[in-house]
Amino acid sequence: MDAWTEVLQDTGMDPRLDRDTSNCSIARTLEIVGEKWTILILREVWYGSSRFGDFERVLGCPRNLLATRLRMLVQEGILATETYKEPGSRSRPKYVITPKGMDLVPAVMGLLQWGDRYRADPEGPAVVARHRECGAHVGVQIRCEQGHPVQVKDIESVPGPAFRMRPSG
Repeated sequence: MDAWTEVLQDTGMDPRLDRDTSNCSIARTLEIVGEKWTILILREVWYGSSRFGDFERVLGCPRNLLATRLRMLVQEGILATETYKEPGSRSRPKYVITPKGMDLVPAVMGLLQWGDRYRADPEGPAVVARHRECGAHVGVQIRCEQGHPVQVKDIESVPGPAFRMRPSG
């Protein structure tokens, strides 16, 4: 008997359909990074941009929206600011990725990989991710904690420690 069937037998409700989704990690993550400009800012940070003017120039994002997204990424601890000063200019912040932000790399690389496969120009992708040391293509793979490659068909979703059923009624 699987974990879902156990919940069904214990409650009489279908745990896949009647579960409380208010504590979903995917939904909570999308509240932070689920907007186009936010993901594109992160892309540009990984490509080497760090200054407001650089983001504005490459993205074409409205200044007020860009400022709001950068502020949110800093507040969430995904980016941090450091001060820089060009000769003859006032001090300004530059944006650097934090360890929390680096943990988003596989998710964004997954979007890139999917886009390269299904949405790239007929000539191919605009940017290719390569391993700096050997030059080989970098791709996202799913692995278990033991290091085994895992196919989507072999992933089992089971109730976790914060699983709750939706209140009935």
